[in-house]
Amino acid sequence: MTSILRRPARPLVAIALLAAGALLAVGFSAARGVNASASGQDVAHFKLTANPKFANCLARFPGDARRAPQADVTVQRGNLNDTLTMHIHNIKPNLAFDLFTVQRSALLANGTPDPRFPGFGMAWYQSDVQADANGNGTVRVRTILLDQIFGFDPDVNLPPTNTFELGFWFNDPADAQPCGFDPSQPTPFNGEHHAGPLAMISLPDAATGLGPLCLKPDTSVTPARCNP
Repeated sequence: MTSILRRPARPLVAIALLAAGALLAVGFSAARGVNASASGQDVAHFKLTANPKFANCLARFPGDARRAPQADVTVQRGNLNDTLTMHIHNIKPNLAFDLFTVQRSALLANGTPDPRFPGFGMAWYQSDVQADANGNGTVRVRTILLDQIFGFDPDVNLPPTNTFELGFWFNDPADAQPCGFDPSQPTPFNGEHHAGPLAMISLPDAATGLGPLCLKPDTSVTPARCNP
């Protein structure tokens, strides 16, 4: 079952945000700065991949591979928090989406659907996303992201769980209906917990299985984990 947490900027934030955001940003800011400078791994660049089933409902130019939907992401490590910038292009004009970091991607490293996908797991609401009249848009988020983003909930015995994948969901279920989505069965991936399906998401690393928000994988264990 997917655990959904509110976006960091809103009130009534769960205990996971207090631990991952406030405690790390304030209590461990010096250590985070040392890690950033010592590791030499301060920036992540990656692209999101369209969910194949709903790509035509996402695209401004359906069927045109040269103008396929794009979502280009850069994450810059900081001492107190990190800055994520995402640019979207070739999206159907005026569509709205909801951006989350999640525990697992629904796609394999080669971009095809994962036949053994167990669910997105832990999910963090990060931002809204809006395509303009030309199908473009930009989102910026400042929070803990690289190597350390996690949530936990002792009330349900959920241990600290990382969310190293990034994706966004159709905000309006009706926008994906022409591609076969049933609006009467919405997903919880927006503020009203009444969203459409996954639109685009990051891909796991083929060797480690970790998402692109982990820059320092520890492969001495199986499965690989991230070194915070």
